[in-house]
Formats: sequence, C-alpha cells, structure tokens
Amino acid sequence: MAGASNLSGLALETSGELQSPGSASSNRSLRVAENVRKKGERNPFQFALNYLSQVQEGTVVRGNDALERNLVLVETIALSQGLPPEAVSLLLDLALSLRAGSVTCSRILKFLIPASVVPQEAIVRGMSWLCVGKMPLNAQVLFLRWVLTVFDLIDCKDHLRAVYGFIFSFLTEENLCPFICHLLYLLTMREHASYLFCALQQGKQSFLMQLLALYKVFRPELVTLSVPSRLRTGFKNHNSTWKAALSAVQRKNRTQMMADHSLSLGVKGKPVSRKRKLDHLEVPPLSSSFYTNSKKTVFQLQELRSFTELLQNIHNIELPAQMGSLLGCSLALHYLDCVQDESAFLRLNFWLGYSLQEEFLLCPVDGDSDSQTEASRFLATILSSQQFLQESFLSTESFLYKFLSVWDGSLLRSQVLDLLSHVPLMPSHRKMLLFEPLMQLYFTSSVFFKCSVLECLNSMLLKWLTWHSINALENGLDISLNSNGTVTMTLSGFMDTVIELVRFVGRLAAEGLRLENCHVLLLSHTLAFYETVCDMFVKYGLPLVIMPPADVFYPALLATDSVSVDRLGYIMYRYRKNLTLAKKQGQQREQTFHISRVTYQEFNKHLVAMVSCLWNSKSFLSGTGIEVDERQLIQSKVPDHWSSFDLVHHPAFFKYALEFHQKVGKYWNWYVEFLFSQGFDGLNDFIKVNTGQSYSSSSSSQGDSQPTGQH
Repeated sequence: MAGASNLSGLALETSGELQSPGSASSNRSLRVAENVRKKGERNPFQFALNYLSQVQEGTVVRGNDALERNLVLVETIALSQGLPPEAVSLLLDLALSLRAGSVTCSRILKFLIPASVVPQEAIVRGMSWLCVGKMPLNAQVLFLRWVLTVFDLIDCKDHLRAVYGFIFSFLTEENLCPFICHLLYLLTMREHASYLFCALQQGKQSFLMQLLALYKVFRPELVTLSVPSRLRTGFKNHNSTWKAALSAVQRKNRTQMMADHSLSLGVKGKPVSRKRKLDHLEVPPLSSSFYTNSKKTVFQLQELRSFTELLQNIHNIELPAQMGSLLGCSLALHYLDCVQDESAFLRLNFWLGYSLQEEFLLCPVDGDSDSQTEASRFLATILSSQQFLQESFLSTESFLYKFLSVWDGSLLRSQVLDLLSHVPLMPSHRKMLLFEPLMQLYFTSSVFFKCSVLECLNSMLLKWLTWHSINALENGLDISLNSNGTVTMTLSGFMDTVIELVRFVGRLAAEGLRLENCHVLLLSHTLAFYETVCDMFVKYGLPLVIMPPADVFYPALLATDSVSVDRLGYIMYRYRKNLTLAKKQGQQREQTFHISRVTYQEFNKHLVAMVSCLWNSKSFLSGTGIEVDERQLIQSKVPDHWSSFDLVHHPAFFKYALEFHQKVGKYWNWYVEFLFSQGFDGLNDFIKVNTGQSYSSSSSSQGDSQPTGQH
C-alpha cells in the first residue's frame, strides 16, 4: 500500500525480507531481521503500523495473537496521544477495505483519533469504499459519523467538494440519508445549489429540509417549496463515540497542535467525574483552509489585519471551517454584517444552537467556579457579537425558550438576562414561552432578582422601540423584522406586541411592589420602565400611550423618598406632552391609529389625583373620585392623610419644608422656588405645565406673600 512507504521505510525493509530470493545468504537475512527487531524495540508504534499495513484480505482474525497485539498497541497510542495523518490514512484504508473483517473495521473506526489533521485524500478514498458494497450498514454509518466528527480537522476540502455529486448520490440510501445530508450541508457552496431538484424528491424530513434551506439561500428562485424560516436543529450530534477521546488528546497535545486546526473542545484537566462537563464553551480560532490546493483566489479571514484589507478582499473571502470562530472577532463580524450572507447566518446559528443545547440543556453547568467562569465568558462573547451586529441570533432565542423553563434564576443570571433583553419581536405564542417561566421566578425570588427582571424587560422594550424608529418603512404600515427585510410585521402587530409587554411588566411591577412593601429599589426600576413607556410617541414615533396601573402610580405618589415622587412628576409631564401631540396630529390630518379615549380618561384621573395631593391639599377626600387602597395609606404611616400629601407635608418633602422654615419663613412661592432649586426638575415641569405657575430665579423678588400651607 502506498501509505506504508511513509513509515520510516519499515514496510520496504520488512517487505524485502518477506520477498527475499532463496539465493540470498542467511547472514544477510539475519542482519535484516535483527535491524527490524531493534527498530521495533525503539519504536513499537511504527512497527505495529508496519505490520497492519501488510495485513492481506482473508487474514484470520480469531486467535491471531500478532494482529491483536499490534491493534492493542495502536489503540492505546491513539486514545492517549492521537494518530499522525499518515497513520489515519493507513488505518482507515485497512478498516474500510475489510481486510481484517467487519468487527475489526468497527473497532478501528472507534479509536481513530487524529492528533492534528486528517488528510482529505483519506476521506475521499473512504467514500469510494462505500461503493464496493462489502461494508455492512453499521460500518457505513460509523464511518460517516466519524467524518462528521473530524470534519473541522480535515486539512483541505476542495477534493471532497469535487466529488460532491458522488456523495449526493447516497441520499437515496434511507439509513445513510441523515448523515449524508449533514455532510453535504457542510460542503455546499453556491455552485452546488443545482442539486436541489434531486433533493426535493427525497422527502420532507428535518435533515432534508435543513439542506433545502441552504439551497434556497443560494438559489431562492429555484426553490418553490415553502421552507420554514425558523427550522429546528435538523442534524443530531454524532460525535459521542469520539468526543471524550478527542478532548483528552487535544488537551495533552495542545502546545504541539496547529492552532487553526484545533477543535477547541476546552475540557478542563480535572479528575473524571460522573457528571458531564462543559466541552464546547470555547470559541474556536479562525480556520479557513477549504481551498488550500485550489486554483481559486481566496483570502482567508484569519489573514485579515485591518478593515481596509477586508474591503479590498471582501469578494474573495472564504468562510471559516468552524462558524463559531466568527464570534468575538470584530473583522469577521464586519464581514458578516457587510455581505449579509444568509448561508453564513444559517451555519452560524446551527453551530451556536448545537453548542448551547449540548452544554446548557443536556449537561447543565455545575457549581464549579471554573465551569461557571467558562460559561460566563462564552455567553458574554455571544452577547458582544449580538451587540456588534445589532441583531439577535435565532439560535440564542430558541435556546432561551427552552432554558428558562429549567433555569433557577441564579445561575449566570446577568448573562442570561442580558441575552433575554436582546430577544427580538415575537408572536404571541412565543412570548408565553418567555413570560410564563419568568413570571414564576419573579414571584418566588428576592427583590434584587425582581429588579434585574424589570431592568431586563426595560432594555428589551428600548431595543424594540429603537428598532422600530430606525427600520419602519416609509408608509408606516409594514416594518422589516430583520436586516434583510425578508420578514415584515404590520404596525398594528408591532403595537399589539408592545402592549402585551408593557401590560405584562405592569402586572409584575404592581404585584412585586405589594409583595415587597413598596421597596424603594423595586419602585426605582419600575419608574425607569415607565420613563420609557411615557415617551413612546414623541421619542420613537409609535402612536401608542399606555398609562401605568393604579398599583404602580399611587405607591410612587405616596413614596417616602423624594426622588420617586420627582420621577413620577417627570413621567406625568411626558405623558401630557405625548397625549397633547397625538391629539394635535389627530386633528390636523387623518391618521390610521388614534389614542384611545380610555387612555385620556386614565391620564386625567391620575393628573387630578396628583395635583390634588401635591398642590391643592385635597387628597383622597370623599367625592373627589380618587380611590386608593387603604393599605397603601396605612403603609405611608401619615396621620390625616387627606391633607398630608401636599408639597409641604408630604413625607418625601417634609425635611425640605422644615429646612426652609428655619432659614427663610412662611412664604409659599419662596418655598416652592427653594424646593425646585434642590434639583426636582420633574416636579418643576409637572407643576409648571399643569398649574400655569412658573418658578424661576426671578420669582422670589416678586414677594408673593401667600403663606405656607394656605394655597
């Protein structure tokens, strides 16, 4: 065999001994045998490979001690150190040719662990053995699984792509079809999309639909079949047989292996425990070696050193072997953002979805600090990439739908909530997959977790509104849901989605304030959310105004800290601005969307309550129509509450009134001027707009003599 010649000449020497003519002297034969024995003692591994290279078809396996001894030796080395490329070629040919039988074939495939790279010629020869018809089905499946496992270690793939049609012909084999589809998915380029007509005839299984989705990206005009835009993962994990061994070999040989061919499985060097560990949480390095032997002019991503080089070579750049290597690399993400190659996003989502499901859902992160640090770093890389692209990955969204149902609310809380805040617009049935588990965690967790959830949902709303203000089409009715503009949502559908989110947060906030006795930190995060909500029309052009529920408004109005009352004043001031503008535009021209009359009524009710409390000293008197939960009034610990929530006696401002009284006197306008000079700009704007009173630096000189408390 040709591969045997690479093994330090041992095959030739041994072959010479076996085929020596009868006329050769016995002394020479003895010397040759002695040399072979000494070399075997110095390097038993190569001696074993030499022996296996000379195994002939029909060799007896049962009871063959020499064969067993050499197989054990090679297997031990393979599982501990990995096999060099020439050994991989030799052993793969021995296995698939069945020269040592089908049992030995399966055995060799299971310990065929490469130390560095896998020669693509070995894979091409292996594919040719599938046509001979001698290999049993289980051996064929095992071989294809092995190819998929080591795919990223194949040194070059141009010859594999040259036999794309040959590989495609195996789609007709029912048992091989899932694995062939996966291999074709990894090999497919734009020129291969012409095969889609044959693929359409094979059925609608998930793995075939995944391949068709890729074909449709390259040639959408040729695919009339409706391919779901959000496919579930169509390819299963096939590397379980070799995963642990590959990880161990890579860890041991990490310093010797070429960085651009590393699998980067990242298993820590700790004693083996029965609990599965994180294996895929390191982003692999850039490795784009598909056309090493090709005549095509290709610029590899890892060769880029500047944005200028990217622009100069943008049409000649080859995608990397592992799409996950794009994450965290700014130039690679620039390329992804510039070319908007849907096939690249498809491959990246496939890699990312597999990694997240395999490592967070199938083998949850344990309490080990190293594992949590590694997981945190991995999620942070995903998050930074999404922020760079200003677009969420479909795979992270699908992962969150599943992960939230089993999440305890504490594991990697910051990273999970950050990812959740980047979830894009979604239909109603998907929202419940997020809202239901989040609500259960919210009501059973600490006040600090409640604050984190409100902050997350506020960030989500801000991203939605910003996205709407930037990406709304000129007619204002249809809105693009992604950067390619291929999916749209009507403006009414977008508004319904925002309404559901705001009302959901309103329920969370109201019940949370009740459970936590109006905790000041929770109230602060609640008001931060409504600072976003109150300005949706003016700031973001969304013709929608949603008032806070009474169980949020009154705790803020009766709060004992002045900052909360001031923020409520600012919120009511902005609500008035938004409603006034909406009414004015509605009168000037015919609009498709109008603010509901109920919204105006709710605003007026809140406005009357706030002015009556802070300005008119007529809070909560019978006949005013202001209804407040008695528990909130009791909780304020203020006697005579019907006259104790004006700007003088309100618990939040009483210390300012006392300070003013001690320094200045009893003049009302002077007191209000003094109060607003303390930085309560929100209240200042609210009072100025709703009472017609303006307090500036000149007001004190006017000498208004209205006494404190008599206004």
